[in-house]
Amino acid sequence: MYMRERIEAALRQSKADYTEIRIEEREATTVAYRGKDLETANAIIDVGGIVRCLCRGRGWGIATFNDLTDLAARVEQAYQCARLVESEEPVELAPIPVSEDSIRASLERDFRGVALSDKKALIEKYNTILLGYCKKIVHTHCHYNDSFTRIVFGNSEGTFIEEERPMITLYIAASARDDDNVQSAGESLSTQAGFSYAEGREDLTFAVAQRAVDLLSAETIVAGVYPVVINQALAGTFIHEAFGHLSESDFVYENPRAKEMMVLGRRFGLDILTVFDDGSVPGLRGSHRYDDEGTPTGRTDLIKNGILVGRLHSRETAGKMGERVTGNARATDYRYPPIVRMTNTAIEGGETSFEEMVSDIKLGVYVCNSFGGQTALENFSFSSAYAYMIRDGEVAEMVKDVILAGNLFTTLNNIDAIGNDFTWSERGGKCGKGQGGLAVAMGSPHIRIQNVVIGGR
Repeated sequence: MYMRERIEAALRQSKADYTEIRIEEREATTVAYRGKDLETANAIIDVGGIVRCLCRGRGWGIATFNDLTDLAARVEQAYQCARLVESEEPVELAPIPVSEDSIRASLERDFRGVALSDKKALIEKYNTILLGYCKKIVHTHCHYNDSFTRIVFGNSEGTFIEEERPMITLYIAASARDDDNVQSAGESLSTQAGFSYAEGREDLTFAVAQRAVDLLSAETIVAGVYPVVINQALAGTFIHEAFGHLSESDFVYENPRAKEMMVLGRRFGLDILTVFDDGSVPGLRGSHRYDDEGTPTGRTDLIKNGILVGRLHSRETAGKMGERVTGNARATDYRYPPIVRMTNTAIEGGETSFEEMVSDIKLGVYVCNSFGGQTALENFSFSSAYAYMIRDGEVAEMVKDVILAGNLFTTLNNIDAIGNDFTWSERGGKCGKGQGGLAVAMGSPHIRIQNVVIGGR
């Protein structure tokens, strides 16, 4: 309550047309092994805040700080900055409901109560499994991180929100070597949960080691054009990277080429294709009750039955484009103002079983997980972590060095089957855009795409 009184007092003193204050306190621990060496074992507490002021006919003024003792002075700094801005285009904020809310996290075995030595022991156990798996394992990387962030947000419209945001992440990776042949495998898991989430991952650790070894004997795929079945993790990454960023309205508004491509009502695929973003799904990496402007999160359909029907907005972009604000204004931390970012982006589940997808493929590829990628407007390329040939309707031998490339719009139109096995990926990736990495989640069922260009030998 004391912090609320201080924030509201500072807001009352603001001379700006609109003012918001966001305070963050973060506790985090990290333990990491590389090979036999303990690389990192630390615990941090980080506290700070940001004020944004908007003056009509001008623009945004921003002040960030670590000293919370004089919030009114920080508001005055942001206001003075806003007065100096010469804006070519007036900033109009789309209206949102005034909210008063307090969201508390409930964790099974809260990681804040677990000793750093116990976290170290857990990661050391996984690392020891990798190192002892077989002589071909030549390098390991095991990483544990947890963070617990308290957000306090208030604005001059009357909104006041307190929200707790926990996160736990586990990363397990190994490299195997046979003479000059070196192959790597890894898995990351992350969600809003307690310490129990990281425990009991021995089977996953063994699987990572085995996959690295299996890739040593896998042949490089023969380059060509194939029908491809993509697993849930890679399909989610594909829709996030290749399509999701094009749905972020600040990019569309500022990019003439993107405006031409992303016209609402344009057909992007068959009727079976629906893509959405939803920041309200409990527990996922990209989920919060409110975004960093105090807008409630929720589901936004981007493609519905093959047609482009929506995009992601902050209050400012929604005001500029005359569209509905979607709760996608997110900031990496208190050092940054919120910008339009995805939360949890997914392809909606369909009706086709995995067996049905594969059964009528004479020669194709089953592609699994992502090992990196690049996008340039509507063009993309992705490397898979591992893959298998499909021969005569059956999943066959493992192959490696599989790179998928193509045009987004052509590829979306070539999706001819969507699985009935939708899942949210627990992989712990971060999304980068103008700021540091931001926690997001991706979801999808298996999907089948015809005529995919695959690079190889």
